[in-house]
Amino acid sequence: MTSLLNDLQALQLRRLLEAGLPLAARPYQVLAERIGASEAAVLGQVRDWSESGLFRRVGLVLKHRAMGFRANAMLVMNIPDDQVDEVGRKLGQAAGVNLCYQRPRRLPDWPYNLFCMVHGREREQVCRLIDKMLAEHGLSDVPHQLLFSTRAFKQCGGRYAPPAALERAHG
Repeated sequence: MTSLLNDLQALQLRRLLEAGLPLAARPYQVLAERIGASEAAVLGQVRDWSESGLFRRVGLVLKHRAMGFRANAMLVMNIPDDQVDEVGRKLGQAAGVNLCYQRPRRLPDWPYNLFCMVHGREREQVCRLIDKMLAEHGLSDVPHQLLFSTRAFKQCGGRYAPPAALERAHG
């Protein structure tokens, strides 16, 4: 395996990756130049992080509102605990579901434990899609709510490098 980066270079690379890959023919070469390393070392580090399970994939974060998807809804459901894994797996693969995850209920005010994000261009389109999905999976009678977004404050990929202030305190 290619030699990996030193700690500072690895931290810098994590920060750069969080901001996204540069639009270049050889984006990892550009990142390598920015941190004073070789492209091979950067690729080796990324490969090592991937093989160790730090991340599963590299993908795009699309600004869906800028692309015309303005009817964005979170479907929240109260699924029986013994069914939530199975239902979550099925809905996570359903057409139109961009994100599906379980969260704990916050009783007595919030009984919902399964969440599905659906993006669409029109509110009616999203409602029809969700109604169809619930019917297809026998979930129409499950307690649920459909919560439409009214305003976006932030949308970005994951952030995992420590903030600069934390780095200075420990560095």
